[in-house]
Amino acid sequence: MPVEFIGMIATKPGSETFRTDGPVVDPEYTRRFARAHEDAGFDRILIGYGSGFPEGSQVAAYAAAHTERLSVLIAHRPGFVAPTLAARQFATLDQFTGGRVAVHTITGGNDAEQRRDGDYLEHDERYERTDEYLGILRQTWDSPEPFSHAGRFYTFEDHYADVKPARRIPLYFGGSSEAAYRVGGKHADTFALWGEPLKETADQIASVHAAARAAGRADLPGISVSFRPILGPTEELAWERAERILDTIKTGAGANFWSAKRRLWRTPGTEPENVGSQRLLAAAATADRHDRALWTATAKATGAGGNSTALVGTPETVAQALLDYVDIGVTTLLIRGYDPLDDAIDYGRYLIPLVREEIAHRNAAASDTAVSDIATSDAADLSSGGDSNGSASAATLVSAGSGADR
Repeated sequence: MPVEFIGMIATKPGSETFRTDGPVVDPEYTRRFARAHEDAGFDRILIGYGSGFPEGSQVAAYAAAHTERLSVLIAHRPGFVAPTLAARQFATLDQFTGGRVAVHTITGGNDAEQRRDGDYLEHDERYERTDEYLGILRQTWDSPEPFSHAGRFYTFEDHYADVKPARRIPLYFGGSSEAAYRVGGKHADTFALWGEPLKETADQIASVHAAARAAGRADLPGISVSFRPILGPTEELAWERAERILDTIKTGAGANFWSAKRRLWRTPGTEPENVGSQRLLAAAATADRHDRALWTATAKATGAGGNSTALVGTPETVAQALLDYVDIGVTTLLIRGYDPLDDAIDYGRYLIPLVREEIAHRNAAASDTAVSDIATSDAADLSSGGDSNGSASAATLVSAGSGADR
């Protein structure tokens, strides 16, 4: 199976390590940022959500208009527009982009941040609303005729959307609480996690899959994990760069950036409300380094306000670290850097090709093994007289296929 790579764009330069004073929406930078991801070989780009951010679907439309194959993953909080309207918005954009839209559901893990957009529901109530919302969203896309709905949060009659997606729009889902597992396990095509150590990630994957089975699903959601890779030509230089980044986050321009960001997401001096940040901080409390290349010091320095754990090393080391997560069931890798534009370019040059090459090698080996197993089985059938009992040998299949056009 292929592994999907997702990047993340913004509408102006900046990160935890530097801050710019330019306009909030810089069209030229946004265009270059999106095209850099396409040139680097990413499959999708995530457009984030915040109560004061530029509106994500508009950013996605602009990015898609300036790329050719790159898909967009729009972070979306249920509750601020009707699900029937959101379904039409996404379907319309999917038609204009030729089927390049996916939706990343962010239910919301911070009460103050939610209230900035007028949402006063409590945490678990928000997930109950998301459950209802996503059911309506999918039904609006799929229904061939008008339908009505009477639920706890939404009621409408005889709705029908003339516009349907160009193809099935994938639903991504983020969260780490039990409520998130339950709702995401039910609805998500891909469940997104932040970058924890391998054991803890495997535990979360098991929880998501258990929730999917409990919801009666035969198919299990894919799993996305996100990291901030820090690359260097040698291990020593990679770690020197990592320490410089950490120092900047703590004391340099990044300190100003993150103090403003932290005020946006929670009251200074308080612990994070969302379980995902709590889990990252718990991992950071045990050690700075985990597994092959995972570094949690950056999460600790920022209060884990987002995907903030790094993978540090040479491209070869970081590629193997990413493959360690693939080995435990991860299907999607979200990577973004502390120097966002230049790092995206470097990932395309040095990191993504290594991972894709190894995945292709594994797939080819698996295919060869499958062919060998079939040949061995056919040989066993022949030696045991399988054809006389009606079993189809390889020779029989070739003979049947040779006349298929007649």
